[in-house]
Amino acid sequence: MPGTITGFAVSLNVPDPDASADFLVTHLGHVVEMRDDGFVSLRHPDGGSNVIFLRTGLPSFKPAEVGGSARDGLLLAFVVDDLDARHERLVAAGVDVVTAPETEPWGERFVQYRDPNGLVVQLVQWV
Repeated sequence: MPGTITGFAVSLNVPDPDASADFLVTHLGHVVEMRDDGFVSLRHPDGGSNVIFLRTGLPSFKPAEVGGSARDGLLLAFVVDDLDARHERLVAAGVDVVTAPETEPWGERFVQYRDPNGLVVQLVQWV
């Protein structure tokens, strides 16, 4: 049997890690666990996985051949229980809305925003 996994994180390369981190802190309530030059690790007080932002082109990134920008084909999705109320607050704060709230036939209600590095941040609520 494999060993125990004690945590999980998603690491994303972006030009400005602080800008993406500040977006999640300001608009979704994440907190910074660690920060250094070119590196920010976040968690949300309600739980879930850590989100780590690394500055694109860090020489310490391995393997180097996959060290490009994270935004192509990526959605950073967070499940919430109050999508419409959150959406109203984000619109009032001037966040860039990519896709207005909509509901899929299978019960997934979602909305999408663009962070300062061009990452698409999606909120999902199951209805």
